[in-house]
Amino acid sequence: MRPSTNIAAVAAASTLCILLASCQSSAPSSGPDRSALSTMERVAVGANSCWFKSGDAAFSAYRLAPELNSFTGRPRILVVHKNSPEGRPLLVVQAEGNPARLQAFGPMMSEPVSTRIASDVTRWSGGGKTCR
Repeated sequence: MRPSTNIAAVAAASTLCILLASCQSSAPSSGPDRSALSTMERVAVGANSCWFKSGDAAFSAYRLAPELNSFTGRPRILVVHKNSPEGRPLLVVQAEGNPARLQAFGPMMSEPVSTRIASDVTRWSGGGKTCR
């Protein structure tokens, strides 16, 4: 592995740990619904509007594939190649439980964009609606 790849992997792992820790903290009852489905609905809406409909260059080669109806209790969104949506996902963001515990994984979490993905997902899962 190249040194820059190691740094990116460490940064992505650190960011993911922060993402998971922030989602596991208790929230006031007056905040948004913290169930896995509600959380992933907020994340899907944010990702769709901020990453894809906005024409964001970092996501222009990809498309969103939401899978919110889950029989496993883990609603999720996938980011796949725009021209081959049947291929392996490049990013999976999923939630489980109430309050939701989030996970983000896949090749994009080893790229420089992983820090942004983690901060966006954390903001949207908590009820924020803004783009970066």
